[in-house]
Amino acid sequence: MTRFFKLLIVTGCALFAVAAFLYVLPSDEYILLPDKARPLAPQVFVDGERRDNDGGGIYYVAVQIDKASVLEKLFPGIREGSTLVPASAIRAPGESDAEHRQVELRAMADSQKIGAAVALKSLGYPVRVKVLGTILAGVDPKGPANGKLEPGDVIIAVDGQATKTLADIRREIRKHKPGETVQVEVRREGKPKTVAIKTVPEKKHPEVPIIGVFLQADSRISLPRTVRIDLGQVGGPSAGLAFALDVMEELGNDIDRGHRVAASGELELDGTVLPVGGLKQKTIGAKRAGVDVFLVPAGENAKDARRYAGSMKVIPVKSFRQALQALATLPEERSKS
Repeated sequence: MTRFFKLLIVTGCALFAVAAFLYVLPSDEYILLPDKARPLAPQVFVDGERRDNDGGGIYYVAVQIDKASVLEKLFPGIREGSTLVPASAIRAPGESDAEHRQVELRAMADSQKIGAAVALKSLGYPVRVKVLGTILAGVDPKGPANGKLEPGDVIIAVDGQATKTLADIRREIRKHKPGETVQVEVRREGKPKTVAIKTVPEKKHPEVPIIGVFLQADSRISLPRTVRIDLGQVGGPSAGLAFALDVMEELGNDIDRGHRVAASGELELDGTVLPVGGLKQKTIGAKRAGVDVFLVPAGENAKDARRYAGSMKVIPVKSFRQALQALATLPEERSKS
């Protein structure tokens, strides 16, 4: 063996060792990866359920979130369908990975209750809801609310208008233009406090004013039927729309019309569908599962989904009612096994 080939082998081994080291060395960023869409039916139990066997089903889609290695940070394209994001896009300011995990699991539990409530209300069942308020889960250290609001504050009013829900808060803030000031009243340790906060434009939508906070609804929901949903350690609120659709399907309503229907969207108690993250990865995951139709929040989410959907049908929706109407127009499909 010539010296040249020996040098080539040594160099190759050295490069492999460096690459292997960089692959296990964590960076300061995260990587989003596709996770194959899965049917909800096996994870959902509804008292009085009546399942069909038409080959369709409601699917949920999740995103695998890992701490990116240094190698993945340098070459994010080495893993198919990946997106590199800063830690600030995943965790609230000052939040540890463990704390973030608990927040995500609580959001998942809330989305399950909300999805079941919206579905049962749509079917005419009496659902009792008591909204307790909206809690600040975090404050953006670079946002205008930093130093004025604190995690744990409960927002009770904006500009003198009582606000119990996330929708109430968004509505009052969006009455302003970016750069204008809002008066935010909170309850902190049982005492009211009012602060003036100058709004700033949202990065993706400059016309939308924000104050740089992360909000979490606090409500109590009483359901007239037992509904149990178990997705294990999957977290986040983005499966709310899928939960509501599957609960209706479980109760004998042919929502999917024999199609494999995936859905992603945070659901509010009034049926509003809110935008979610990771649409690139979720769309790829839905395609890998052989999904026919993918319901997503209207706007940027729908644009992202269409970019990666290929021949899979993408339907943008703004509400649960609109999702039901869109699915009702699908032709019946009975040929799958």
